[in-house]
Amino acid sequence: MSAHCCDNENHQSDILDKKKSVQLKHTEDSHDDDDDGHHHGEQIASDQPVWIAHWNLLLSLFILTVVLVLEYAFDIKLPKLISLAVNGIAYLLAGWNVLDLAFRKIKRGDIFNEFVLMSVATIGAFSIGEYSEGVAVMVFYSIGEWFQDAAVNRAQRNIKALLDIRPDEVTVIRNGKAQVTKPAEVQLEEIIQIKPGEKVALDGELISDSSSFNTAALTGESKPDTKYKGEQILAGMINLNTLTDVKVTALFKDSKLSRILEMVQDATARKSQTQLFISRFAKVYTPIVFFLALAVVVIPYFFVGNYDFTDWLYRGLVFLVISCPCALVVSIPLGYFGGIGLASKNGILFKGGNFLDVMTKINTVIMDKTGTLTKGVFKVQKVVAQEIDEKELVRLAAVLEKNSTHPVAKAVVDYAGESVGNSVATQVEEISGHGLKGIVDGKEVLAGNVKLMKKFNVTFPAEIEQVVDTIVVIALDQKFAGYMTIADEIKEDAADTIKQMHALGLKTVMLSGDKQSVVDHVAKQIGLSEAFGDLLPDGKVEKVQGYKDQGLHIAFIGDGVNDAPVIALADAGIAMGGLGSDATIETADIVIQNDQPSKVVVAIKIGKITRNIVWQNIILAMVVKVIVLGLGAGGVANLWEAVIADVGVALLAILNAVRIQRINLK
Repeated sequence: MSAHCCDNENHQSDILDKKKSVQLKHTEDSHDDDDDGHHHGEQIASDQPVWIAHWNLLLSLFILTVVLVLEYAFDIKLPKLISLAVNGIAYLLAGWNVLDLAFRKIKRGDIFNEFVLMSVATIGAFSIGEYSEGVAVMVFYSIGEWFQDAAVNRAQRNIKALLDIRPDEVTVIRNGKAQVTKPAEVQLEEIIQIKPGEKVALDGELISDSSSFNTAALTGESKPDTKYKGEQILAGMINLNTLTDVKVTALFKDSKLSRILEMVQDATARKSQTQLFISRFAKVYTPIVFFLALAVVVIPYFFVGNYDFTDWLYRGLVFLVISCPCALVVSIPLGYFGGIGLASKNGILFKGGNFLDVMTKINTVIMDKTGTLTKGVFKVQKVVAQEIDEKELVRLAAVLEKNSTHPVAKAVVDYAGESVGNSVATQVEEISGHGLKGIVDGKEVLAGNVKLMKKFNVTFPAEIEQVVDTIVVIALDQKFAGYMTIADEIKEDAADTIKQMHALGLKTVMLSGDKQSVVDHVAKQIGLSEAFGDLLPDGKVEKVQGYKDQGLHIAFIGDGVNDAPVIALADAGIAMGGLGSDATIETADIVIQNDQPSKVVVAIKIGKITRNIVWQNIILAMVVKVIVLGLGAGGVANLWEAVIADVGVALLAILNAVRIQRINLK
């Protein structure tokens, strides 16, 4: 691992080589270990008992223990040839995989890596007669690698296990009968039944009157969530009380949970800047220490009067062993795995370790309003009609609004109820940031904000612009016909989230397409630093770019399709995963699965925790290595102390990294 290349393919090859060295199985094809382009799949430990899977290493350790007991406890010195044969067998048992990997890497032109380093150090020990020490270095090194890779595998499994909660079977209603089948075989529009206590297998729309669900596996929140007829149900939720019917709206492979799982798998392969730095550092560091070890052996010849080649070669070998940077190269990605896992446990999906780093640098949080700071659950408050019956006005608007997925449109359709009937709008045009235009029952209908009226030169009463609530203005055949006021509700944790952000020294800004009076009203209620309304998608982009030009590090939080461009522009793009559109979730770097803005504060804290632990490991490893390197070059430390220091530091760093997932942020 010390020779990890900075490009992704060589990084994947080194990981695959590492797994081979400790005899771990790959879940995919692993017969071609030299394939640098091998997929970075999940690594899992062997299903066999440890003593069978690692019999060679355990047997080598047993032989080493017997030899050491004979030599030091009973003062029995084995004849040189017997000692060489016994220790040689133990050495090959423990180190055959390492020697094999070293040889294959040398063939590929990769000379300066830990496998070659350990091979040179241990063969050198044998060449000067230090058989048991050579075996000990290889045994303890291999044991250390065994534990390191087991920890990496466990971290990867834990990340996936946090979300891989899809049931293997689902009950589907076909021809009036319930039958059990695999979720992947269920088609769109089919009806599935979820029994009390059963997990939902597919995304769908609730067709029962109501039901309560445990959404903890998706959102990190244990509080039951009651859903009502027509509301969205997601795979991974657990039905709590009554037998529930759900109409499937997404295939198994297209469910939000399946896509989240794919993102989690990809996340572990995306390196942070710290990981990239360590990879580059190891690539430079390893050849330097290799030549320094050579210098420790050669240079004293010209300056030391009683130069003893064997003594200085031994010191050079100690130098090689302690210089192995595996504590850094294993524990650092493990730290980021832990951060991603902790975030997943709290209902936050980081799409890569690099975004954990980004969140530690954020100083400005910019938010959309609807669906981000407010619930996005709109209800019609008032209808005002001019020269037309109120019910007819609502019906015409609802027929047109059926063609939009915007929460405001849904509120109009819900308010109209059954009066919409089978009417269909034609020539529908959605004008971003304005509203809808279409033909209903032979009439041209405009439904949207005042900007839509101005765009089509429709005259409307001036007092409409003074209304605080969200408003849908309606025109029929280019003539003002009335309006509806619609109110949204601020999320329970919005105000507290802004307070926490300010306590962290963050600037908070809201950008919205809603009118300025509504935006100002919400901003005042929750205490935002700044708020801007009447913004089209390009206006939001312009505002965010303006803040970036000031040198600020931006996190943008949104949920709608119109937020996707700004999310892509921000340093950290954050999507609300429940209400969020597919385009926004795909574009985002971080996904909040339960739509709570307070999770952004949690994400920042997780980023900082991860960074602190990673740097603790870097400092620990470097300090110990520098000290023991000095002692080794000075002839104070021996091979035993070198390997114990190397393996010990690696294990301490790994344990420190693993504890991230156990941190309780509540």
